[in-house]
Amino acid sequence: MAPSPVPAPGRPAGPPTSQSPGYASGHTSGAGVAFPRATRPAELPPVHGALLCVALPALAVCAEHGQLTGEGPEGVYEAGRRLLSRCVLRVAGREPVALQGRMAAPDRAVFLGALRVPGDTGPDPTLTVERVRSADGTERITLRSAAARPLRLPVEVALGTDLADLGTVASGRAGPELAASVHGTGLRWTGDGRSVAVTADPPPMDSLAAAGVLRWEAELAPGATFTLRLRVRGESAARPAASTGAGSGRPGGHLLAEARAEGDDPRPGELLRASVDDLRALLQRDPARPADVYLAAGVPWRCGPVTSEALWAARMALPLGTRLAATTLRALGRTQLPGDGAESGRLQGPLRDAGPHLPPRCTGVEATLAFPAVLAEARRWGLPSADLEELLPVAERCLHWLRRTADRNGFVPDPGPAGPWRAETQAHAHRAALLGADLLDDCGRPGGDALRDGARGLRERFRREFWLDDPAGGRPAVARAQDGRTWSQLGGWAAHLLDTGLLGGGRYAPGLLGRAETEQVARLLGAPALDSGWGLRSLGAKEPAHNPFGHRAGAVRVHETAVAVAGLAAAGHEKEAASLLRGLLDAAEAFAHRLPEMYAGGQRTAGGRPVPHPAACRPAAVAAAGAVQALLALAGIRPDAPGRSVAVHPLASAPLGAIRLSGLVVAGEAFAVRVGRLGLGMVEEAAEGLQLGV
Repeated sequence: MAPSPVPAPGRPAGPPTSQSPGYASGHTSGAGVAFPRATRPAELPPVHGALLCVALPALAVCAEHGQLTGEGPEGVYEAGRRLLSRCVLRVAGREPVALQGRMAAPDRAVFLGALRVPGDTGPDPTLTVERVRSADGTERITLRSAAARPLRLPVEVALGTDLADLGTVASGRAGPELAASVHGTGLRWTGDGRSVAVTADPPPMDSLAAAGVLRWEAELAPGATFTLRLRVRGESAARPAASTGAGSGRPGGHLLAEARAEGDDPRPGELLRASVDDLRALLQRDPARPADVYLAAGVPWRCGPVTSEALWAARMALPLGTRLAATTLRALGRTQLPGDGAESGRLQGPLRDAGPHLPPRCTGVEATLAFPAVLAEARRWGLPSADLEELLPVAERCLHWLRRTADRNGFVPDPGPAGPWRAETQAHAHRAALLGADLLDDCGRPGGDALRDGARGLRERFRREFWLDDPAGGRPAVARAQDGRTWSQLGGWAAHLLDTGLLGGGRYAPGLLGRAETEQVARLLGAPALDSGWGLRSLGAKEPAHNPFGHRAGAVRVHETAVAVAGLAAAGHEKEAASLLRGLLDAAEAFAHRLPEMYAGGQRTAGGRPVPHPAACRPAAVAAAGAVQALLALAGIRPDAPGRSVAVHPLASAPLGAIRLSGLVVAGEAFAVRVGRLGLGMVEEAAEGLQLGV
């Protein structure tokens, strides 16, 4: 979760400094070293109960009753600007009784209400009201009469806007509504050099600009309907990037495939479909470079420039195709620092809060280490050679930065040269070195042997200096200072120690931990202190400063849970992987299969439900893509497109029974795999000439 609302898409990201938005300097770690400190974030308006219609850059934030009252973040937005804050419907002078509000699609919500009209006898309403609102502000209002007599009813819609940007709305500083003027078949507002108009069909019988009201007279015969349509348009009515896709008939089909899951348990199919829909809804373009398409980190608070989360999400979505990874890598590559200095080759990114025990971390460091790893894995899934040639120089500069930055101990400090050394960062560095070496070798570039030597030394030192012995079998330290002090708090971050990566021939890269340490980490991840029953806690329940709502202090973060499921499955710890996966599926069902980026990490109880975090983004890129990664762990697909082979290593226990995964993409062609109830995998569809590996 971002510490403060992020600007609209297209605004450039600056380098991480102590003056970055939301941060101040002066924090001293337990090691006595000064670091930038995250300031206390602004209190974001709660959105856990809102219906969010998303087709970026268009967004509508709606309450379940369907009326837009202008309270809090309610409204219709485009590119981070609120086009409409108020849209209140009244029929015969009264607001309909709200009965139901639900999502019909990622970009569309449906609201049902009812009214008793004058002359009704008894408690039964004779008029139903249906409102269908889309992310771009288009709305259809339908009145249906069940009365036995003709009805003639006045209908009015009160409209208003403040044209505030999302950051201003989130901080509670939005100004008063602007004055409206009559415009064509509707109303228009102008302010701050911007304008927005609402048009209506059929045209209203009366328009009261001073009150912002449009009026109709609805005549309904028995059993008849009356429908009116509203359309909101800003001064630059850019169409959402996610709505221009072709190929599947649904938005974003040219970037993300139509994956499906069918089997004994219906929940994976529902979650996979919803997750792909949400990923498509979160696609956005850089206005300055329309070819740069990437995922917004999350709605509504994190729709800013491309981030490390977008890259992690693109990596987890590789089974849906490599085009999103290519466009995301291209967009992130533009932030790479040039020159020959110490920081040259690093990608830019802001500082982010790392919880109550550690100073902020640098997302630029995280993205720099992820770049070559994601490029290498995208190649295994079938990245076209033209994209590889374009992106390889950026990856090489990232790897050069890694070799320069790793100190004499082989560790990578984060956020600055003074450290600390974070275990999660070392896992990213180790993966980048091994996958980067594999990539350089296959592309005929030098440097692979040096990277492998560095990774080998990092493994040895990490096992020696980061492993903390205790009577319970030991645990990895979350961080280590250069003077030898350690932070021992256990949390979901440990899942990254099991996240390796794909090498040639369908092999996984070796991990940072040895076999015994890996088994111990698996036990820790599966224990109640970390496994809440709904997913993996970001900080163990028994650790100091644990807070079930803390995004790095105890809340369940879907990204970490998905990484843990995949890592545990790959390491052969199926029991722990299956437990986390079942918890994630149960949580997804409670959230109508639209997973938020995080939710409260309270312990699961009989008959209980996961508790939402009031300010969590939903949908969120890493949550939707994490669901894809966790579900694909059931089949254990290991592609090697350059080697024209693919291997499947399904979970032998088949924890969800039989399942068929189809609509995936390997080597640029459709791919489908079936896992039977006995845990045996069978490839049912694959690119011509693709051999089944071992």
